[in-house]
Amino acid sequence: MAVAMLFPAMFDLRDGTPDWLIFIRSSLFTAVVSSLVFLSTQNSHIRFSPRLGFLLTVSLWVTAALLGSIPFYFSHLPISFATALFESTSGITATGSTALTGLDQMPRGILIWRSLLCWIGGIGFIGLALLLLPSLRIGGVQLFHMESSDKSEKILPRVNQLAIGIIVAYCGLTILCIVAYFAAGMGMFDAINHGLTTISTAGYSTHDSSFGFFDGNKAILIVAMVFMTLGSLPFILFIKAVIPQQMPNLLDPQVKLFLSLTLIFTFGLAVMLRISSDMPFGTALLTAGFHFISVITTTGFAMEDYTLWGPAAVGVFFLASFIGGCAGSTSGGMKINRIIILWRTTQASLTRLVMPHAVVKARYGTSEITPDIAQSALLYLFLYFASLVLGTMALSIFGLDFVSAFTGALTALSNVGPGLGETIGPAGNFSTINDNALWVLSYLMLAGRLELITVVILFTRAFWVR
Repeated sequence: MAVAMLFPAMFDLRDGTPDWLIFIRSSLFTAVVSSLVFLSTQNSHIRFSPRLGFLLTVSLWVTAALLGSIPFYFSHLPISFATALFESTSGITATGSTALTGLDQMPRGILIWRSLLCWIGGIGFIGLALLLLPSLRIGGVQLFHMESSDKSEKILPRVNQLAIGIIVAYCGLTILCIVAYFAAGMGMFDAINHGLTTISTAGYSTHDSSFGFFDGNKAILIVAMVFMTLGSLPFILFIKAVIPQQMPNLLDPQVKLFLSLTLIFTFGLAVMLRISSDMPFGTALLTAGFHFISVITTTGFAMEDYTLWGPAAVGVFFLASFIGGCAGSTSGGMKINRIIILWRTTQASLTRLVMPHAVVKARYGTSEITPDIAQSALLYLFLYFASLVLGTMALSIFGLDFVSAFTGALTALSNVGPGLGETIGPAGNFSTINDNALWVLSYLMLAGRLELITVVILFTRAFWVR
């Protein structure tokens, strides 16, 4: 983050914007803090444990959000610290909700910093989900394979090789996305920003009207659809794609279901659009595909207010906000793999009720779903809906109407970006939300990004009592 802060400083210095000094000072402060932590832990012989893992994970993300908010707060922007932290947390968790307005006239340093936060948060979460969370027994599909069939996911012999492979895939896709946007007609600055926030499935834009600024440029929309989809697939998939022995294992159940849902709902929305308007079916298919992929991948880009398409369309987008993308990707939501695990577990349980003496095993693909995995998925489901209810209540207490409170809590937990309604819907933003509500939303975004269990467990007595 200290190095990343130098890039917006260079943009502001070139444009003659005084905020360049803010980024330099923020970079130095971040570097000093990081160096002190690094030096103070060099001789440490602390043994890794789940307790340390939970605390370390949350501490890293909270620290990143706080450091990321410094340039926002001390810049020329007339915003409170709650707004600065909300913007930083939204970026680092790759949520993409914004409380800033006037993006089209905003200094380029602030715009590129928002995008860099999203990009850093995206690669950070992939590393977290694939390398750390499994050891805490709360990870996504990686945990499932480690429990049941370690060979199926041990595609590289060493953990550092896996990490390098993920970084190379992430950086490679980002560069391809930027080049594709530029070739499709975006200016280079817009292409860089949107490339960073597309691969991280964050959805920050350099324009208040998001993709509406590009006036329906079909090539740009197609590029966005392709790379939003790629960003929501497991990044291990891209490593497998270059290893001949792993080619047969490319499409696991969550990838198949994710792609199937995307195709089915996109076609259904396109048919609804064609029937309810004079829009040609090709245009309807492109518009529906762009917006549905944007929501289910939890990216949050918008070209128009899709809540005006009718109640059925709103219901589809509402459902997509819950689902999210695949485990091991940059997308948020409940994740497709958990839905499969819960469904298979339910099927097996119902079968046992009908045939008590039968040996029925719930399976994810060819692997068995162990009781620990099913319990973890159920725990996440309970915490998700409990957090949604409590978050909605808190936001209502702080003055939001029910629709804004409920969908605001939902979009924060799922890291989607836009909610529903006139205030925080696709045509609005969070700029009119009061500071107390922004604090609640910042917590929900962080908790949602860290799989809920990681954060909630810190509030239990058992965590602090040995």
